Amino acid sequence: MPVNLVRVADGLNIAVEKAGPENALTVVLLHGGGQTRRSWSRTASALLSEGYAVISFDARGHGESDWAADGDYSPAAQARDLQSILSGYDASRVVLVGASMGAVTALFYATGEMPPPAALVLVDMVLQPVSDSGLRLLNFMTGNPDGFATLADAAAAIDAFNPAREKTSDVSRLLPNLRIGQDQRYRWHWDPRLFGDLDKPTLPDWSGLADRVSGRVGSPTLLIRGEQSEVVDDAGIEHMSGLIPHLQTAVIEGAGHMVVGDSNHLFNDAVIDFLKKSRGHTELHF
Repeated sequence: MPVNLVRVADGLNIAVEKAGPENALTVVLLHGGGQTRRSWSRTASALLSEGYAVISFDARGHGESDWAADGDYSPAAQARDLQSILSGYDASRVVLVGASMGAVTALFYATGEMPPPAALVLVDMVLQPVSDSGLRLLNFMTGNPDGFATLADAAAAIDAFNPAREKTSDVSRLLPNLRIGQDQRYRWHWDPRLFGDLDKPTLPDWSGLADRVSGRVGSPTLLIRGEQSEVVDDAGIEHMSGLIPHLQTAVIEGAGHMVVGDSNHLFNDAVIDFLKKSRGHTELHF
């Protein structure tokens, strides 16, 4: 899909890809923290083959999008970016699919002042996650502040973080995930200030969103959970069901928190099945 730079309300340039029929239901894919729009490539292809239009983009501070000079990566800022990207779209014909951080953005947007989207898909994200589940990811994303001398060093860091996955064989495939500094060292594509103070990074606290979300999500909503997720458990889903009484859930076998990458085919099937069933909703005009 061709990439366009969209200037959002805060003055940042966001790298956006759009494809599919103009009159089709538009599915907006919002990646998780530390990822890029490329993490959705197979899902985008599956949706396009079903006749949907697709929008995917690099969130601020990620990939080819600008980093925020003021370090503002809050859900409110992310939702403003989404509002700019969707300017001119009919909300009743837009579905938001968000993974982790992207799911929080989708929820913040859906409970704001804009018309609600046609439907929501939240991927392995709850507002009461398993305690300390994100510390390992935090340590990985804020580690190696001086970068890597070679692509092989970066690959070794990834393989150590996720030893269960097949080891990186073609290190050149890591290039989209890295930036080369003036010192010719490779650093991850994301802004390390995603986690606040560089000397004392912390996980984002999304618990305060519960009051905002409670009873305010009217769109059909699906929560997709990885069977082996280290972030989402039964208690977290029960908490979300209390906030969104009409919440539907799906469990993807063999997947952890990175559901889209772990079991992409099963994930795609769950999303497309939800969209097809939602067409029968009299409230929706797909």
